Amino acid sequence: MAESSSSTNSANIEDQETNVVTMIDVLKEEEDMEENAKALLGGFDDKTCSYSKEYVRRQPLYSCLTCKPKENPAATDVSKLAGVCLACSYHCHEGHDLAELYTKRNFRCDCGNSKFRISSTEHKKCNLEPNKDALNELNLYNHNFLGLYCVCERPYPDPEVDVEDEMTQCIVCEDWYHGNHLGSKSPPHDDFSEMICFRCMERNDFLWHYRGLFVTPLSTESDITPSMAEVNITPSNGEIDTTSSNGELCQSIGAARKSSEINVNGITGIKQGKACIIKDRELLKGTGSVFCSKGWRKLLCTCNSCQEIYKTNNVSFLLDEEDSMSAYEERNKDGQFSTSYERGMRALSSLDRVQQVEAIEGFNDMKSHLKEYLQKFAENKKVVREEDIREFFLGLEARKKQKLEVNIPHFCR
Repeated sequence: MAESSSSTNSANIEDQETNVVTMIDVLKEEEDMEENAKALLGGFDDKTCSYSKEYVRRQPLYSCLTCKPKENPAATDVSKLAGVCLACSYHCHEGHDLAELYTKRNFRCDCGNSKFRISSTEHKKCNLEPNKDALNELNLYNHNFLGLYCVCERPYPDPEVDVEDEMTQCIVCEDWYHGNHLGSKSPPHDDFSEMICFRCMERNDFLWHYRGLFVTPLSTESDITPSMAEVNITPSNGEIDTTSSNGELCQSIGAARKSSEINVNGITGIKQGKACIIKDRELLKGTGSVFCSKGWRKLLCTCNSCQEIYKTNNVSFLLDEEDSMSAYEERNKDGQFSTSYERGMRALSSLDRVQQVEAIEGFNDMKSHLKEYLQKFAENKKVVREEDIREFFLGLEARKKQKLEVNIPHFCR
């Protein structure tokens, strides 16, 4: 009987040890989350409206669905759509229903302008930058500002879907697409750097001249001909191998190297204003969305004629490597940033052994109670409010005080 009780206790201890998540584990997980947040938000001030920076090259944006309620997408009036910067999402729209737009290019914060009307003669002012122009004429809007995405016009996350399909952003229109609505099979994320949706490829069909720079397989076997541009893609990292002798595009680049070669990070392209590398090539259009290999922008032709084509189609930003999301994220990561993991480890190292054990025990106790507390909200499908969090920590403090009182040695006089 004693042996049975002992083995049961051992099993319970093993189960507890299996389920224990250490403070270091949590801090490390939070570090990864903060790195992702830093890549997206790190370069922007959460206390100062970005309006004074005018049309920001790229910035995180939000659409307030409380101030600008959703309407029928088919009857969307662009004059009613608006986007707000990171700081305004905190200081002017706290507690509102916000649609996260990730990032948009060349956008100026709308918060507090004439789109935020209270009456026919008055509009809500921005708390951070009250003096703004009535409208930002150069801002571009799409259905993302209504909290809708993809050709299916659905929100994300979608409340009617049990398993959410991963979404990818088009680098041209900046809309987000479900993987099964792209019109082509998506390669692994590590194999490409950017995606151009099928609708943008239809509007900018001249980009099919560069189909050799796309990771996306051709739609049908009949599309493949010996005269088509082909560029080898290194399978391990998706980068372009311009040393290949295959394909017309590589031949064009090779012919141009004598007088107009430019080499950036090992990828060879053509200097601005030199001979066009696509002028005499047949345009062979494909179908579906395309996935661009790493470094593909460096190989786009920048002759005067091609620059006019980019300008006419409003896609000159494709010639700017700093416009890419990868460049944006790298710029943000370069800044000084102390993560919770680093701060937590510094705090732990400053404690003695007994204090470290007590801190970790206290953390695990808080984690256990917090999980139970939040479970009630999940079961009842309730939103966790700021006052609910305050209530939890007040209860936690009361339990801690009660525990200390219980553990006071009564023999002390």
